[in-house]
Amino acid sequence: MNPPLSVVVPYSPTTAAIAARFAHALSGRAEVVLAGEGPVEVEPGPGVHVLSGVSGKGAAIRAALEKVTGEVTVLQEPDEAYTPESYEALCRPIQEDTADAVFGRRSAPGLRPELLADQALGGFTRFVTDVALKDPLTGVRAFRTEALRSVTLTSEDDAVDAELVVKLAAQLYRLTEVPLPLQAAPKPPLASQLSKLRTLMRYATVQDDADNRHEGYSTLERMDGANNYNAWLGRRFREHLGKRVLEIGAGIGTITRELESGCELLVALEVDRFYVDRLKNLFRGKPHVRPYLSDVALADWESLKAEKLDTIVLSNVLEHIPDDGAAVRRFRQILPVGGRVLILVPALPQLFGAIDEAVGHHRRYTPETLRRVLEGNGFAVDRLEWMNLVGIPGWFMNSRVLRRRAVPRFQLKLYDRLAPLLAEAERHVKLPVGMSLFAVARVTGEVA
Repeated sequence: MNPPLSVVVPYSPTTAAIAARFAHALSGRAEVVLAGEGPVEVEPGPGVHVLSGVSGKGAAIRAALEKVTGEVTVLQEPDEAYTPESYEALCRPIQEDTADAVFGRRSAPGLRPELLADQALGGFTRFVTDVALKDPLTGVRAFRTEALRSVTLTSEDDAVDAELVVKLAAQLYRLTEVPLPLQAAPKPPLASQLSKLRTLMRYATVQDDADNRHEGYSTLERMDGANNYNAWLGRRFREHLGKRVLEIGAGIGTITRELESGCELLVALEVDRFYVDRLKNLFRGKPHVRPYLSDVALADWESLKAEKLDTIVLSNVLEHIPDDGAAVRRFRQILPVGGRVLILVPALPQLFGAIDEAVGHHRRYTPETLRRVLEGNGFAVDRLEWMNLVGIPGWFMNSRVLRRRAVPRFQLKLYDRLAPLLAEAERHVKLPVGMSLFAVARVTGEVA
């Protein structure tokens, strides 16, 4: 099979015999790594590795990955319901470079009570991660080995299955699934299901999928799941968008996804490598989207000018830049006459609070201060409008009163349900105030 395939089989004392049968069946067809607790009747040799002193599924997978040499890795649950015959279909999307991880979606004739708990847990996984997989906790999955190794796994036991989906989704890898007919239904132990449930609950409530090690990421990640709200913003930007676009502060690609389909070129500039790595995963296979690691002040503006850009987009970014006036002057220097800058910024200094501090805001704007920074640095303002009146009370309560440092996930999901109604209402009503300001400005005259 091309590219070279490795198969990792984590086992326990009760599944050691089945793991051994997998190793014998795969001999000569793939590199096999068995990792688990206790002896297993397999002789190590070329293409066969046995790690027998590892306790817990998560620990076994981490240990096994140190031995893997294939470009594609299959994680195989040692259960007789699964067979290696599915590997060709499982690996095909990775070979065709349309996916980074492929999940075997289990199907079996008739109603299988054994699968009901997994189906319910899978539904909760979709809710937590926003993945489109119908069977995210399946027992057979294929990965680009590079992608699998990039995920930092901390779970020791079966909770690793849930953690893996959460973190692959967080790094914006391309996930898909293929049907996997079963001869029998797997019977996961109750303790395994409870461990996965606890892990999902933790990531849904108190811990983000970067393990709370990157402050500000929680808010970006939760906003990324607000699909209706992001579509609303995307529509506002696309009304004024050109074909060759520079997005400043692309983050994890939330707005980039809304813009890229109509662009000849979209340069996604981002200062934080943590986010640039995610942008590269998200837009792998889309050469018209170019993630660009740089600070605004240190970017190669001459090279960017040579790209003949016609639009610069900043979605909740200008407030992060210490010298916003200097940044706007840079934008004017690389745009042609008539080129546009499209800006969404947080409004109302009275709302500035703990969430603003956590995500690195230097300021919130008023119409006067935003107009001043644009018109004072070479742009004519064509449009300056309030947005999102309804969001003001929630932001004030969370950020100013309760001093929370991230938007609560469940509040955001509720707000996102209302976003289409809010968008339609704001199309017909001129708002007197809002928690955001949207501006369209263009270059006039010759660039100084």
